[in-house]
Amino acid sequence: MAVSLQRYIQEQEIIHLIGIGGVSMSSLAELLLSQGVHVTGSDRQESAVTERLERLGARITYAHLPENVDGAALVIRTAAVHDDNFEVIRARERGIPVIERAEAWGALMADYDNVVCLAGTHGKTTSTSMMTMIALEAGLDPTVMVGSYLPAIGGTLRIGGHGCFIAESCEYCNSFLSFRPTIAVVLNVEEDHLDFFKDIDDIVASFRRFCALVPEDGLVVANADDPNAVRSVRDAKRVVTFGESERADVRAVDVTSESGYYRFTVLAHGRFYAEIQLSVPGRHNMMNALACCAAAAFLGVPGEVAARGLGGFTGSSRRFQVMGKTAAGAVVADDYAHHPSEMEATLRTARQMGFRKIFCAFQPHTYSRTKALFDDFVAALKLCDRAVLAPIYAAREKNTIGITSAELAAQVPGAAALNTFDEIAATLAQEAGEGDLILTMGAGDINTVCAKLLR
Repeated sequence: MAVSLQRYIQEQEIIHLIGIGGVSMSSLAELLLSQGVHVTGSDRQESAVTERLERLGARITYAHLPENVDGAALVIRTAAVHDDNFEVIRARERGIPVIERAEAWGALMADYDNVVCLAGTHGKTTSTSMMTMIALEAGLDPTVMVGSYLPAIGGTLRIGGHGCFIAESCEYCNSFLSFRPTIAVVLNVEEDHLDFFKDIDDIVASFRRFCALVPEDGLVVANADDPNAVRSVRDAKRVVTFGESERADVRAVDVTSESGYYRFTVLAHGRFYAEIQLSVPGRHNMMNALACCAAAAFLGVPGEVAARGLGGFTGSSRRFQVMGKTAAGAVVADDYAHHPSEMEATLRTARQMGFRKIFCAFQPHTYSRTKALFDDFVAALKLCDRAVLAPIYAAREKNTIGITSAELAAQVPGAAALNTFDEIAATLAQEAGEGDLILTMGAGDINTVCAKLLR
């Protein structure tokens, strides 16, 4: 049964958010605050994000205490908060409804005319950012929810009109099944999050249910070059495909690349749509741009407008983000890649950019992913000249498997597994020089190595 937030918003009741400091939860809190809702929240520690929310009017407690929910009419929890949380227990004892973050986002989406939900194993943040740039250029005044800092909107949330909502949509724990897409974009579908999904068939089934949420007058956009994406849209009502193959409805032709930056012509259903020059490197970003062109064309955005929006996108936080140079002259960049396919795409892109040597400081993310995709991680790490591995970032897991980064390093020629970020920074600073690239890579806190290298 679909959740509605309208009563809480109209009556300006208190809504309490457990885990309010997270990227998606903080954006949700800010959007609720903008609509006059009294927002309270809790988190483990203070941050720049929570300080901003407090300035906007949120009342935040930096501990998970039962009394935090007293007086709330509704409780929203992040996916990381479980039934044994003190606040969840108290809310249920008091008869206060408790919903998950994705359900709240879905309820808010119901108030928008067009809801573009961008999903896939990889490329969600970048594609959502690209789609945002197109919508801004087209004057659509979009409301945006994206998973990484986007300079054009000054953060991860933009509060716009009710004509267009652009949302990054994650499949983990089936979160995106609570959303209300009128346009669903499936970028790619691969094995991942195997701590939740059983196998690739289970993942495809989830994406298929996501596509089924689109109404008859809506659109599903899918990657024609990805077999599992094609499987995912098999039962969708209206589908437009994108890709490089001739069978794609929206495809790239006359493709050229200079130092990893792509220029191409977009054909939509055999007709010229746009001439694109990207300002972010990599063939994978050409695919992301094609997906956005397919969605933009459906929204009636002229090709030249889409081209300006895409050309104006210079990247978002932690997506091949150049941080500076070391004292020895090596370029330091940070990337969020934590799946072998993402790592391969990033490292192949770096190889096209003319660096002398590529050093990769990689922090594996979760024990289950490292174990399940072990051989693929090994193959991806072999694409750099020197791999230096940090200990596995546990995130939500405990190491019941007994796997370590040292096991990965042992399979990659020349690789090393080090115990601390200080050791990693010292090693890279000593070995990398002028003309080299140091790429910190992972979804944990490996990016903090960048600051150590730039001192």
